[in-house]
Amino acid sequence: MAAQPILGAPLKLGYLINTYPRASHSFIRREILALERLGLPLHRFAMRSDRASLVDAADLAEDDKTHHVLSAGLGLILVQSMGWVIRHPSQTLRAFRLAMVCGKRGVGGVPGTGGRLRHLIYLIEAAYLAQMAKNQGITHFHAHFGTNSTTVAMLAQALGGPTYSFTTHGPEEFDAPLSLCLDLKITHAAFAVAISSFGRSQLSRWTPPANWPKLHIVHCGIEPDQFGNPTPLPETGPHLVAVGRMAGQKGFSLLIDAIAIATKSIPSLHLTLVGDGELRGEIERAIRHHTLSSHITVTGWLSESGVRAALAQSTALILPSFAEGLPVVVMEGMAAARPIIATAIAGLSELVTPDVGWLVPAGDATALADAIITLGQTPHATLTQMGLAARTRVLARHDINAEAAKLRRLFTQYTSP
Repeated sequence: MAAQPILGAPLKLGYLINTYPRASHSFIRREILALERLGLPLHRFAMRSDRASLVDAADLAEDDKTHHVLSAGLGLILVQSMGWVIRHPSQTLRAFRLAMVCGKRGVGGVPGTGGRLRHLIYLIEAAYLAQMAKNQGITHFHAHFGTNSTTVAMLAQALGGPTYSFTTHGPEEFDAPLSLCLDLKITHAAFAVAISSFGRSQLSRWTPPANWPKLHIVHCGIEPDQFGNPTPLPETGPHLVAVGRMAGQKGFSLLIDAIAIATKSIPSLHLTLVGDGELRGEIERAIRHHTLSSHITVTGWLSESGVRAALAQSTALILPSFAEGLPVVVMEGMAAARPIIATAIAGLSELVTPDVGWLVPAGDATALADAIITLGQTPHATLTQMGLAARTRVLARHDINAEAAKLRRLFTQYTSP
């Protein structure tokens, strides 16, 4: 059954994320802060903190504002949860059945899925959050990612807690939609958000047409004030920058192969690779294998200001990913008036048009190298015009203040009596 608003209750929002803040989730922070600027009362909840890996002062400040559920300790979580369960027996039975349905579907190895035992843990967390919501007067939860954070929000509602909505990003949700019970999450939600038309099409695959009207698009956004007059493109190079977590889906190993090909035609080519992750050692070995140490610099994670500085020193941003949602780093590159080279996946064609960059087939190192060589042969004035067109396009489509206003209207529309 679709969620019903809590009649007569003013909107007080709880944001729910599995791990928050994270260096790679600055887009969530920007959304939260934009909603607060619009006057929306908001509490931050996350299952866990990633404080040890944070480098940005804004993320550290967010970490201080966030209630991290697991940091409350097992004893308090159990006491609060059991108290809620005892006072809501019929809702608990309903939530237990829902958890078991999702647990039966769940498979190992996909974030947010898992078997019945893991869903019992989610049920306990949901009861704890339902109690926290009551204590703080929260009337609606909004979860980011259609994985375990949305599972907990759905179970909290089934337990008699607040209504919920959620934003899907991809690719994780679209890799395992049935295991993640995406269909049930959409059905029980007040509404669901995708960050691109492609994302909305994927949600539409897993819910009946009757539910399509409550599937909405709210883009991830950038703060235009952070991107003043763009720095002119360097005359030398070209100098590429790539930003992201060093994981398999990002395609950085393929990018190293492409750079090895392209440097034969462009000896002055340089790549700055910003990020870190489980594949960093493998990527650095590939750089040494191709003797590209003079052509590639690996910086590790940088703060937002550090990423903007790297973009300012670049000719173009390059994204070699195999799977994405709609990467914020592409928006940041465009806002910095840089042309884009990216793979033709997911929602990227909605943002990267021929007048602002090049889209190439995913998984093809030769095609990626060809695009780099083409960029190297493009006149500086043409690249400048492409960068300015990119800036105009992204500022029109991805202003975080405008996107937060869309989301606020949805909260009002679906949670008002």
